[in-house]
Amino acid sequence: MSLAVVFPGQGSQRVGMCQDWMDIPQVAETFNQADAALGFSLSRLCFEGPEDELKLTSNQQPAILTASIAIFRAIREQLPAISCMAGHSLGEYSALVAAGSLDFGDAVRIVHRRGQLMQDAMPAGTGAMAAVIGLSAQAIRDINSQLRAARPGEVLTEANYNSPEQTVVSGHAAAVHAAMQAYSAAGAKRVIELPVSAPFHCELMIEAADRLQPLLEQTNFRPAPLPVIANLTVQPYPADPAMYPMQLHAQIYNPVRWTDTVDWFIANGVSDLLEVGPGKVLRMLTVKTTKDIRTANVDSRADADTLAGWLEECA
Repeated sequence: MSLAVVFPGQGSQRVGMCQDWMDIPQVAETFNQADAALGFSLSRLCFEGPEDELKLTSNQQPAILTASIAIFRAIREQLPAISCMAGHSLGEYSALVAAGSLDFGDAVRIVHRRGQLMQDAMPAGTGAMAAVIGLSAQAIRDINSQLRAARPGEVLTEANYNSPEQTVVSGHAAAVHAAMQAYSAAGAKRVIELPVSAPFHCELMIEAADRLQPLLEQTNFRPAPLPVIANLTVQPYPADPAMYPMQLHAQIYNPVRWTDTVDWFIANGVSDLLEVGPGKVLRMLTVKTTKDIRTANVDSRADADTLAGWLEECA
Protein backbone atom coordinates (compact mmCIF):
# COMPACT_ATOMS: atom_id res chain seq x y z
CA MET A 1 0.00 0.00 0.00
CA SER A 2 1.31 3.43 -0.98
CA LEU A 3 -0.94 6.10 0.53
CA ALA A 4 -1.37 9.72 -0.58
CA VAL A 5 -3.24 12.04 1.79
CA VAL A 6 -4.76 15.11 0.15
CA PHE A 7 -6.59 18.18 1.41
CA PRO A 8 -9.43 20.22 -0.17
CA GLY A 9 -9.41 23.81 -1.28
CA GLN A 10 -11.80 26.73 -1.26
CA GLY A 11 -15.48 26.00 -1.77
CA SER A 12 -15.62 22.87 0.39
CA GLN A 13 -16.88 24.67 3.49
CA ARG A 14 -20.33 24.26 5.02
CA VAL A 15 -21.95 25.52 8.20
CA GLY A 16 -21.71 22.78 10.84
CA MET A 17 -18.54 21.17 9.50
CA CYS A 18 -16.57 19.29 12.16
CA GLN A 19 -19.20 19.86 14.85
CA ASP A 20 -19.73 16.09 15.12
CA TRP A 21 -16.02 15.68 15.94
CA MET A 22 -15.85 18.10 18.85
CA ASP A 23 -15.88 15.41 21.56
CA ILE A 24 -12.41 14.38 20.36
CA PRO A 25 -9.74 16.35 22.26
CA GLN A 26 -7.46 16.86 19.24
CA VAL A 27 -10.32 18.41 17.28
CA ALA A 28 -11.46 20.74 20.07
CA GLU A 29 -7.87 21.84 20.66
CA THR A 30 -7.36 22.56 16.96
CA PHE A 31 -10.35 24.89 16.86
CA ASN A 32 -9.21 26.55 20.09
CA GLN A 33 -5.81 27.15 18.53
CA ALA A 34 -7.40 28.67 15.43
CA ASP A 35 -9.57 31.01 17.52
CA ALA A 36 -6.52 32.15 19.48
CA ALA A 37 -4.41 32.66 16.35
CA LEU A 38 -7.06 34.80 14.64
CA GLY A 39 -8.41 36.69 17.63
CA PHE A 40 -12.04 35.85 16.81
CA SER A 41 -14.26 32.77 17.08
CA LEU A 42 -13.68 30.88 13.86
CA SER A 43 -15.21 27.86 15.59
CA ARG A 44 -18.53 29.67 16.09
CA LEU A 45 -18.52 30.69 12.45
CA CYS A 46 -17.87 27.10 11.34
CA PHE A 47 -20.53 25.58 13.59
CA GLU A 48 -23.24 28.26 13.51
CA GLY A 49 -22.60 30.48 10.49
CA PRO A 50 -24.10 32.60 9.10
CA GLU A 51 -23.31 30.99 5.77
CA ASP A 52 -22.74 34.30 3.98
CA GLU A 53 -20.04 35.19 6.47
CA LEU A 54 -18.43 31.76 6.31
CA LYS A 55 -18.35 31.99 2.49
CA LEU A 56 -16.19 35.13 2.57
CA THR A 57 -12.81 34.15 1.13
CA SER A 58 -11.02 35.55 4.18
CA ASN A 59 -13.07 33.27 6.46
CA GLN A 60 -13.52 30.13 4.40
CA GLN A 61 -9.79 29.68 3.83
CA PRO A 62 -8.85 29.42 7.55
CA ALA A 63 -12.10 27.52 8.22
CA ILE A 64 -11.33 24.78 5.67
CA LEU A 65 -7.70 24.61 6.81
CA THR A 66 -8.78 24.25 10.45
CA ALA A 67 -11.41 21.59 9.72
CA SER A 68 -8.95 19.63 7.60
CA ILE A 69 -6.19 19.64 10.20
CA ALA A 70 -8.63 18.86 13.02
CA ILE A 71 -9.86 15.74 11.22
CA PHE A 72 -6.33 14.73 10.23
CA ARG A 73 -5.19 14.95 13.84
CA ALA A 74 -8.19 12.88 14.93
CA ILE A 75 -7.44 10.01 12.54
CA ARG A 76 -3.64 10.20 12.27
CA GLU A 77 -2.97 7.23 14.54
CA GLN A 78 -5.25 5.03 12.42
CA LEU A 79 -3.29 5.66 9.26
CA PRO A 80 -0.40 3.55 8.00
CA ALA A 81 2.78 5.19 6.72
CA ILE A 82 1.95 8.06 4.38
CA SER A 83 3.91 8.12 1.13
CA CYS A 84 3.12 11.70 0.09
CA MET A 85 0.71 14.59 0.53
CA ALA A 86 -0.85 17.30 -1.62
CA GLY A 87 -3.61 19.88 -1.49
CA HIS A 88 -5.70 21.87 -3.96
CA SER A 89 -4.64 25.54 -3.76
CA LEU A 90 -5.50 26.46 -0.14
CA GLY A 91 -5.22 22.74 0.67
CA GLU A 92 -1.47 22.91 0.04
CA TYR A 93 -1.16 24.79 3.35
CA SER A 94 -3.04 21.96 5.08
CA ALA A 95 -0.61 19.48 3.53
CA LEU A 96 2.40 21.47 4.75
CA VAL A 97 0.95 21.59 8.28
CA ALA A 98 0.11 17.88 8.30
CA ALA A 99 3.58 17.03 7.00
CA GLY A 100 5.24 19.04 9.77
CA SER A 101 6.70 21.82 7.60
CA LEU A 102 4.51 24.65 8.91
CA ASP A 103 3.08 25.41 12.34
CA PHE A 104 -0.71 25.35 12.41
CA GLY A 105 -1.07 28.78 14.04
CA ASP A 106 1.16 30.37 11.40
CA ALA A 107 -0.81 28.66 8.63
CA VAL A 108 -4.15 29.93 9.96
CA ARG A 109 -2.87 33.49 10.08
CA ILE A 110 -1.33 33.25 6.61
CA VAL A 111 -4.43 31.89 4.88
CA HIS A 112 -6.68 34.41 6.66
CA ARG A 113 -4.51 37.18 5.24
CA ARG A 114 -4.25 35.37 1.89
CA GLY A 115 -8.04 35.25 1.71
CA GLN A 116 -8.37 38.94 2.54
CA LEU A 117 -5.89 39.93 -0.14
CA MET A 118 -7.40 37.67 -2.80
CA GLN A 119 -10.92 38.84 -1.92
CA ASP A 120 -9.91 42.51 -2.20
CA ALA A 121 -7.71 42.15 -5.29
CA MET A 122 -10.36 43.54 -7.66
CA PRO A 123 -13.63 45.45 -7.38
CA ALA A 124 -16.64 43.16 -7.14
CA GLY A 125 -17.99 42.10 -10.51
CA THR A 126 -14.89 42.95 -12.55
CA GLY A 127 -13.48 39.42 -12.44
CA ALA A 128 -15.04 35.99 -12.92
CA MET A 129 -14.32 32.26 -13.01
CA ALA A 130 -16.08 29.45 -14.85
CA ALA A 131 -15.90 25.66 -14.84
CA VAL A 132 -15.85 24.00 -18.24
CA ILE A 133 -16.96 20.35 -18.34
CA GLY A 134 -16.57 18.00 -21.27
CA LEU A 135 -14.11 20.01 -23.36
CA SER A 136 -10.41 19.18 -23.54
CA ALA A 137 -7.87 21.43 -21.86
CA GLN A 138 -6.16 21.94 -25.22
CA ALA A 139 -9.40 23.11 -26.83
CA ILE A 140 -9.92 25.54 -23.95
CA ARG A 141 -6.36 26.84 -24.31
CA ASP A 142 -6.90 27.38 -28.04
CA ILE A 143 -10.15 29.30 -27.49
CA ASN A 144 -8.56 31.40 -24.75
CA SER A 145 -5.62 32.25 -26.99
CA GLN A 146 -7.95 33.39 -29.78
CA LEU A 147 -10.04 35.52 -27.40
CA ARG A 148 -6.99 37.15 -25.83
CA ALA A 149 -5.83 38.18 -29.29
CA ALA A 150 -9.27 39.62 -30.02
CA ARG A 151 -9.60 41.35 -26.64
CA PRO A 152 -6.26 43.04 -25.89
CA GLY A 153 -5.80 44.15 -22.32
CA GLU A 154 -8.23 41.58 -20.88
CA VAL A 155 -7.04 38.61 -18.86
CA LEU A 156 -8.38 35.14 -19.64
CA THR A 157 -6.52 32.01 -18.61
CA GLU A 158 -6.78 28.46 -17.28
CA ALA A 159 -6.89 28.52 -13.47
CA ASN A 160 -7.48 24.89 -12.43
CA TYR A 161 -6.77 21.73 -14.38
CA ASN A 162 -9.04 19.61 -12.22
CA SER A 163 -9.53 16.48 -14.33
CA PRO A 164 -9.43 15.51 -18.01
CA GLU A 165 -13.12 16.45 -18.09
CA GLN A 166 -13.00 19.68 -16.07
CA THR A 167 -10.98 22.86 -16.41
CA VAL A 168 -11.65 26.15 -14.61
CA VAL A 169 -10.88 29.48 -16.28
CA SER A 170 -10.32 32.87 -14.70
CA GLY A 171 -9.93 36.49 -15.71
CA HIS A 172 -11.80 39.71 -16.43
CA ALA A 173 -15.55 39.14 -16.28
CA ALA A 174 -16.25 40.30 -19.84
CA ALA A 175 -13.59 37.98 -21.26
CA VAL A 176 -14.78 35.01 -19.19
CA HIS A 177 -18.40 35.57 -20.25
CA ALA A 178 -17.38 35.71 -23.93
CA ALA A 179 -15.32 32.55 -23.46
CA MET A 180 -18.23 30.72 -21.86
CA GLN A 181 -20.24 31.17 -25.05
CA ALA A 182 -17.29 29.98 -27.13
CA TYR A 183 -16.80 26.85 -25.01
CA SER A 184 -20.48 25.94 -25.40
CA ALA A 185 -20.29 26.49 -29.14
CA ALA A 186 -17.21 24.24 -29.27
CA GLY A 187 -19.12 21.36 -27.68
CA ALA A 188 -18.60 21.65 -23.93
CA LYS A 189 -21.16 19.60 -22.01
CA ARG A 190 -21.61 22.27 -19.34
CA VAL A 191 -20.17 25.71 -18.64
CA ILE A 192 -20.86 27.07 -15.17
CA GLU A 193 -19.92 30.47 -13.78
CA LEU A 194 -18.59 30.01 -10.26
CA PRO A 195 -19.84 32.05 -7.28
CA VAL A 196 -16.46 33.49 -6.28
CA SER A 197 -15.44 36.90 -5.00
CA ALA A 198 -12.46 37.32 -7.34
CA PRO A 199 -10.70 35.69 -10.32
CA PHE A 200 -8.26 33.37 -8.57
CA HIS A 201 -5.14 31.71 -10.01
CA CYS A 202 -4.52 34.21 -12.78
CA GLU A 203 -2.28 37.23 -13.22
CA LEU A 204 -4.92 39.49 -11.67
CA MET A 205 -3.80 37.97 -8.34
CA ILE A 206 -0.15 39.08 -8.65
CA GLU A 207 -0.66 42.14 -6.47
CA ALA A 208 -2.31 40.01 -3.77
CA ALA A 209 0.62 37.59 -3.93
CA ASP A 210 3.13 40.42 -3.65
CA ARG A 211 1.34 41.81 -0.60
CA LEU A 212 1.36 38.38 1.04
CA GLN A 213 5.07 37.85 0.34
CA PRO A 214 6.42 39.61 3.47
CA LEU A 215 4.31 37.42 5.75
CA LEU A 216 5.46 34.29 3.90
CA GLU A 217 9.11 35.34 4.17
CA GLN A 218 8.95 35.93 7.92
CA THR A 219 7.34 32.53 8.55
CA ASN A 220 9.44 29.64 9.83
CA PHE A 221 9.17 26.75 7.37
CA ARG A 222 10.88 23.41 7.97
CA PRO A 223 12.00 20.85 5.37
CA ALA A 224 9.12 18.55 4.48
CA PRO A 225 9.85 15.11 6.01
CA LEU A 226 7.81 13.42 3.28
CA PRO A 227 6.98 14.53 -0.26
CA VAL A 228 4.43 17.36 -0.43
CA ILE A 229 3.55 17.82 -4.09
CA ALA A 230 3.39 21.49 -5.04
CA ASN A 231 0.59 22.90 -7.20
CA LEU A 232 3.13 25.11 -8.96
CA THR A 233 5.72 22.53 -10.04
CA VAL A 234 3.95 19.17 -9.56
CA GLN A 235 7.11 18.07 -7.78
CA PRO A 236 7.88 17.57 -4.08
CA TYR A 237 8.74 20.71 -2.15
CA PRO A 238 12.52 21.16 -2.25
CA ALA A 239 14.86 20.28 0.61
CA ASP A 240 15.61 23.97 1.25
CA PRO A 241 12.66 25.59 3.09
CA ALA A 242 13.92 29.02 2.02
CA MET A 243 12.28 28.18 -1.33
CA TYR A 244 8.80 27.65 0.18
CA PRO A 245 7.72 31.33 0.31
CA MET A 246 8.54 31.72 -3.38
CA GLN A 247 6.44 28.70 -4.33
CA LEU A 248 3.47 29.77 -2.20
CA HIS A 249 3.71 33.30 -3.62
CA ALA A 250 3.65 32.09 -7.23
CA GLN A 251 0.92 29.53 -6.47
CA ILE A 252 -1.62 32.34 -6.03
CA TYR A 253 -1.47 33.50 -9.66
CA ASN A 254 -0.56 30.26 -11.45
CA PRO A 255 -2.90 27.37 -12.30
CA VAL A 256 -3.62 24.48 -9.96
CA ARG A 257 -2.45 21.37 -11.83
CA TRP A 258 -4.50 18.67 -10.13
CA THR A 259 -4.65 16.36 -13.15
CA ASP A 260 -0.85 16.43 -13.33
CA THR A 261 -0.68 15.80 -9.58
CA VAL A 262 -2.72 12.62 -9.99
CA ASP A 263 -0.43 11.61 -12.84
CA TRP A 264 2.53 12.16 -10.49
CA PHE A 265 0.89 9.87 -7.94
CA ILE A 266 0.48 7.14 -10.55
CA ALA A 267 4.05 7.50 -11.85
CA ASN A 268 5.39 7.24 -8.30
CA GLY A 269 3.47 4.15 -7.29
CA VAL A 270 0.61 5.61 -5.23
CA SER A 271 -2.09 2.95 -4.93
CA ASP A 272 -4.52 4.64 -2.51
CA LEU A 273 -5.67 8.21 -1.94
CA LEU A 274 -7.41 9.56 1.15
CA GLU A 275 -8.99 13.01 1.10
CA VAL A 276 -9.14 14.55 4.58
CA GLY A 277 -11.38 17.52 5.28
CA PRO A 278 -14.79 18.88 4.29
CA GLY A 279 -16.35 17.51 1.11
CA LYS A 280 -15.04 14.94 -1.35
CA VAL A 281 -14.14 17.06 -4.37
CA LEU A 282 -10.57 15.78 -4.73
CA ARG A 283 -11.65 12.19 -4.33
CA MET A 284 -14.15 12.57 -7.17
CA LEU A 285 -11.70 14.46 -9.40
CA THR A 286 -9.19 11.66 -8.88
CA VAL A 287 -11.81 9.04 -9.78
CA LYS A 288 -12.51 10.96 -13.01
CA THR A 289 -8.78 11.05 -13.81
CA THR A 290 -7.71 7.45 -13.15
CA LYS A 291 -9.03 4.01 -12.27
CA ASP A 292 -5.60 2.95 -10.97
CA ILE A 293 -5.91 4.59 -7.53
CA ARG A 294 -8.40 3.51 -4.85
CA THR A 295 -9.97 6.49 -3.10
CA ALA A 296 -11.79 7.41 0.10
CA ASN A 297 -12.54 10.56 2.04
CA VAL A 298 -12.98 11.44 5.70
CA ASP A 299 -15.28 14.36 6.42
CA SER A 300 -17.96 13.23 8.89
CA ARG A 301 -17.73 10.87 11.85
CA ALA A 302 -19.58 8.31 9.73
CA ASP A 303 -16.68 8.44 7.25
CA ALA A 304 -14.26 7.84 10.10
CA ASP A 305 -16.24 4.77 11.15
CA THR A 306 -15.67 3.18 7.73
CA LEU A 307 -12.01 4.21 7.48
CA ALA A 308 -10.63 1.11 9.20
CA GLY A 309 -12.45 -1.17 6.77
CA TRP A 310 -11.18 0.76 3.75
CA LEU A 311 -7.61 0.67 5.03
CA GLU A 312 -7.89 -3.07 5.62
CA GLU A 313 -9.16 -3.60 2.07
CA CYS A 314 -6.32 -1.48 0.68
CA ALA A 315 -3.73 -3.40 2.68
